[in-house]
Amino acid sequence: MRPRGEAALKDARGTPDSHLSDRLLRAGQDEVDTATRCRFIDAEKTSDDNHAGHSVALLCRALGVPRSTYYAHRAAASARRVARRAEERLVDEIRVLHAGSRGAYGAPRIHAALRRAGRAVNPKRVERLMRKYRIVGITRRRRRGLTRQARRAVFAADLIGRDFTAPRPGMRLVGDMTELVTLEGKLYLATCIDLATREVIGWATADHHRAELPVAALRMADGRGGLEDGCIMHTDRGSEYTSDEFRTEIRKLRMRQSMGRVGSCYDNAAAESWFAVLKAEIGTTVWETREAARADVFRYIEIEYNRSRLRRHPEYGYVTPLETRTLLRQDLTPAA
Repeated sequence: MRPRGEAALKDARGTPDSHLSDRLLRAGQDEVDTATRCRFIDAEKTSDDNHAGHSVALLCRALGVPRSTYYAHRAAASARRVARRAEERLVDEIRVLHAGSRGAYGAPRIHAALRRAGRAVNPKRVERLMRKYRIVGITRRRRRGLTRQARRAVFAADLIGRDFTAPRPGMRLVGDMTELVTLEGKLYLATCIDLATREVIGWATADHHRAELPVAALRMADGRGGLEDGCIMHTDRGSEYTSDEFRTEIRKLRMRQSMGRVGSCYDNAAAESWFAVLKAEIGTTVWETREAARADVFRYIEIEYNRSRLRRHPEYGYVTPLETRTLLRQDLTPAA
C-alpha cells in the first residue's frame, strides 16, 4: 500500500508525481537542473494548488532531490536575499553621499565618507557598486587663465619650484583669479590657498579684476591669523600681481612674493586646479545676479569646501582642509 501522500500525487494514468513533472519539464527537455527542481519545490509548497499539503520529504522524493540539497538551496537563497537587501541599503547610502557632494565624489572619497560615518566596507565593493549603478564622480575640465602679463613688469623669482607642499600652515600660499558668469555681467573671484592644508584662507569677489581684488583676498588671509613672517605668496605673472599695489601689500604684511614662469600653467597648478574644482562642484554655470553668485561662492568655500570636502592627505588620510589645519597644529604643539 502506497503512503497517503504519494498516492495523492498519482494522476489519472496511475503514474506517481506526473503532474509535477508535467509542470516542471518543458517540451523537448528531458532533464532539469537541481536548482530548478529546488525552486519548484519552494513554489509548490506555497502554491494554492497544493491542497493536499505535500510535505518537503515527499516533494523531494518525487523529484529526485535529496532533502539536504533542498535545505542547502533554501539557505543559500535566503543568504542571497539578505545580501541583496544589504547591497540596496549600501547603494542608497552611496547615492546620498554622492548627491551631498553635488556629484563630485568618485569611489575613493565615497569610501572615505562611508568610513567616517562608521560604515565598514571594502573600497573595491564601493567601486564595483558605483560602476554597476552608474554613479560617477565629476571629471574636471582644464581652465583657461584669466590673468595677463603686463609689459615691462618686474617679476619675482619662483620660490616654489612646483613644490606645492608645506610642513605647517601659514608658510606657503598660492593665489589666482577666475571669472563667474552672471546675467548682470561677470563676477571675478580671487583666492589665497594655504598649501599645508589646501584651505581657502582668503578670497574676494568684485565686478572687476584690478589689483585691489587680489589685495582684498590677501588681507582676508592675513586677518585670519597664523601667517608666518616671510610667508611665501606664489602666483602667476598677471598684471594684478605685478602691480605696485599688490607688491606694497606683500611688503606691508612681511611676506615674500613668488611667481611662476610665463605661459606655464604647471607653475601655479595648485591654485588653478582649485578653480576647476569650484566650477565642477558649485552646481551652477550662469547666475541671475552677481549677488546670487557671491552667495554661492561663500557657501561653497566657507561651508562645503573648507569644512566638508574630503581630500586625501599623505599622513592623515581623507580629511577636510579645516581638519588638516587642526591636526597639523596638534602635531606641531610641543607636549606638556
